[in-house]
Amino acid sequence: METNGSFASAGRGLTAWLGEPQRLWRNLLSVPRVVAAAHDVRVGTTPSTVLLEERTHKLVRYTRATPATHAEPILFSYALINRSYILDLQPDKSVVRQYLDRGFDVYMIDWGVPTHADRTLTLNDYVSGFLDRSVQHIRREHDGRPAHLLGYCMGGTLAAVHAALNPEAIKTLTLLAAPIDFGGRESLLNLWVQGGTFDVDGLLAAHGNCPAWFLQNIFLFMNPVRNFVDKAIAFWEQMDDPDKVSATFALERWLNDNIPVAGETFRTFVKNLYQRNELVRGELLVGPRRVDLSRITCPLLLLTASNDHLVAPASTEGIRRHVGSHDLKSMAIGAGHVGLVVGAKAHAKFWPEATSWAAERSTPRPEQPAPPAGETISSSSPRKVARRPPADEPRWWAQTR
Repeated sequence: METNGSFASAGRGLTAWLGEPQRLWRNLLSVPRVVAAAHDVRVGTTPSTVLLEERTHKLVRYTRATPATHAEPILFSYALINRSYILDLQPDKSVVRQYLDRGFDVYMIDWGVPTHADRTLTLNDYVSGFLDRSVQHIRREHDGRPAHLLGYCMGGTLAAVHAALNPEAIKTLTLLAAPIDFGGRESLLNLWVQGGTFDVDGLLAAHGNCPAWFLQNIFLFMNPVRNFVDKAIAFWEQMDDPDKVSATFALERWLNDNIPVAGETFRTFVKNLYQRNELVRGELLVGPRRVDLSRITCPLLLLTASNDHLVAPASTEGIRRHVGSHDLKSMAIGAGHVGLVVGAKAHAKFWPEATSWAAERSTPRPEQPAPPAGETISSSSPRKVARRPPADEPRWWAQTR
């Protein structure tokens, strides 16, 4: 038996050794196609219309081909870091389209790129300013009905604050990998910011805003082996697969499309949230008002990723004991902070379940039949197109960020 095992092992080794030259030639022959894919990759392709625009901020409404089947719309409060098109990365990796296909009118806040003149923007400017005006605008378009609110990452923090300050305006609240309880020590980011060595005042005195390059380097060096080694190996192993190459370039474009964060808002996140944990302590002031999370009484959905190195699931889950909601649900997936929104597994099961949760808590429009399962109505064309299953993502996506 031992001899047979040795022969089998040797045979597998020989097969792998002989296969390497074949892979080498396949990959070399793929180079022209890979270069073209890098040039041609498109992101954020779902049609939309800008409804409001202030400073660098925009409120957009995504185009539907048929009327919505739910009376209440949904608004995405995106993060203040990177670009919002990660929620609409590609047609088969689009959270936006998941909600459109479920029958919602979908809106998104794109905060834009803050300039040096925006360095004084505060948390109150974001929450009680453009976020609140966007919610009011959407409600006027929908007969005054409360809106579903979904916040991703820092955008989830803003969404939770807004829901606490304006509970009557929110139908449901969905927090997607959103930092709420900043007291944990599971994340390297928390350990570093809370350690007393980070001089946020000095950084902002020198730059005004928190620079994009500063944030990018933090993200890269939180997991350097995966970001500099594993990704390169994975790309080499999969570069003869056109779908995976296209998906990789789409995500890499977003990962490197960093933007600064308004200085005063960044200072508040560091000092008042990461270092003092004022949100869950009930001590956070937004303008003249104190944020009381117990005023959140709407249905609450918490979406987390078990491999998230930026926002530990416990940070999002930490809101549970502070809110007044009785209808709470948590969903977790084995993915990273970004794989949560672009991964194939997430779009196959996780997001259909999340959108169904919101639909079950919406007011139906009886005159508008719901679309059959598996069909999409998110295109500007009236023709219904069967949604193809998402292709397997490059294997390092599950751990991204």
